[in-house]
Amino acid sequence: MKKNNITQEQQESLFDILKKRFEQHMQRHPQLKWEDVQHRLEKNPDKLWSLNEMEETGGEPDVTGYEPKTGGYIFCDCSPESPKGRRSLCYDEAALNSRKENKPKGSALGMAKEMGIEVLDESLYIDLQKLGVFDQKTSSWIIAPQEVRERGGGLFGDSRYGRTFIYHNGAESYYAARGFRGILKV
Repeated sequence: MKKNNITQEQQESLFDILKKRFEQHMQRHPQLKWEDVQHRLEKNPDKLWSLNEMEETGGEPDVTGYEPKTGGYIFCDCSPESPKGRRSLCYDEAALNSRKENKPKGSALGMAKEMGIEVLDESLYIDLQKLGVFDQKTSSWIIAPQEVRERGGGLFGDSRYGRTFIYHNGAESYYAARGFRGILKV
């Protein structure tokens, strides 16, 4: 993972955006206070670059959880649709390398690693859908179990007809309407 820093100006802008989103969507994190979240972020400046990358690629990250044991906060991409700056990607690097023609620009797992975030698994994706309605027009890659991946597959989720669906596809496939959502623990 790249170790990058953001400028003081970028940090202030990011805090303003995150605070506004936090206050607009209190149902995602009842009983949490922004001041506590910001304090935790200030103590972990290495995570700010990743959060900024989530924001810059259209993820609209917001706090979706708290870990009492560690005192950490979980940020997740909460954009209504799969983040625009993270679409048209195959599942992972092995899938990318297997394509001989019409290769996508990268892979979901590869880009997540570069950004310092994790791709949601099935459970996290379903939990996210309980906080709102996401991916009604797009879909998002999620972590595939090893036995699915070993057979060349990948998993993705979306929301249609008032339900959350988890589907399968070849890991080398990519679509303009499929990206990935990430989480970052701070």
